[in-house]
Amino acid sequence: MRRYRSIGDAHSMATAIGSCEEASRRRPAGAASERTRVLTTRSVPPDESLEYWHDAVFDTLVGMDIAAEGRTYDATLRTDRLGDLRITTVEADPGRVHRAPRFIARGDGREIFVAVQSTGRARVEQDGRTAELRTGDIGFFETLRPFRTAFPDRFRMKIFAVPRPLLELPEADLRRLTGRAIHPTDGLPALLGPLLERLADTCASYPAPTAERLARSVVELMAATAADRLGADPADLPGADGVLLHRIRTYIRWHLSDPGLTPAVIARVHGISVRCLHRLFQAEGTTVCRWIRELRLRECRRELAARSPGSVTLAQVARRWGFTSAAGFGKAFRSSFGLSPTDWLDRVRTDGPPC
Repeated sequence: MRRYRSIGDAHSMATAIGSCEEASRRRPAGAASERTRVLTTRSVPPDESLEYWHDAVFDTLVGMDIAAEGRTYDATLRTDRLGDLRITTVEADPGRVHRAPRFIARGDGREIFVAVQSTGRARVEQDGRTAELRTGDIGFFETLRPFRTAFPDRFRMKIFAVPRPLLELPEADLRRLTGRAIHPTDGLPALLGPLLERLADTCASYPAPTAERLARSVVELMAATAADRLGADPADLPGADGVLLHRIRTYIRWHLSDPGLTPAVIARVHGISVRCLHRLFQAEGTTVCRWIRELRLRECRRELAARSPGSVTLAQVARRWGFTSAAGFGKAFRSSFGLSPTDWLDRVRTDGPPC
């Protein structure tokens, strides 16, 4: 039987291409349709559909065992990007998936999955708990630990793969979130659930700057919903003044391009002393200046890797993200990554971006 480990080999799929063409006709001018990728078992012979689906899921999400009642399987997934988020909409026949330890050992699972159940039901098991997701429910999945999910009916699920550092969830808190159903009846879940549904359907229509801002905002709402679900009183959140720290980090992200973003300015805006500000970040094992510098470097790396050669200078990117000079940017870059920005960029263009 043919193997589809490289899913690109199977991209001569009439159904998927037709879907993409139809979607591109519906999108407004300037929409980034190239971010969309569609894979479907209807592109291969029926007796190879389940094997193809295994490889499609591995290639797009993480490695899992997948079982179904019959020998054929009807399933489609669409993957889009929204800033740092990878959004996968899965529509498939009934079945069961198992994220087993042997898959985790392969080294994937760098992200946390935040999923919304669009149609059908899902019985999820992780970290010793079992829950049923019904239409509209939200679930958190930790990809570095085993989980099982059973779908008794045909279903649609929208999965947001969030880079682990962005949610800033302590390991102990994440363990308390998995294997639970978050019902969007009121409060923050009532905001988050419909937003995820809508974004999964429209994310390819937003230009890159808008998409990046939306992604940052939705991650903030995910983190706030997680804190709310954990039953944390704002005064009792992990660390010193957790809610205040959360607000400060959000403020920093939105003002990252301002070279005048100093501890004194941040403290004054939030009505606290500079000493108090430093104490907040010290409780997290870092400093406010280091945290800002690392965030700026990450944004610079992302923009440099995405730009075509010669389209922008290092100095332009550095200043866009708050560095006051190219020399200062280069020094900070080399200190953090052991390479100059030019050498790093040459390596990325040769070998591809780092995982």
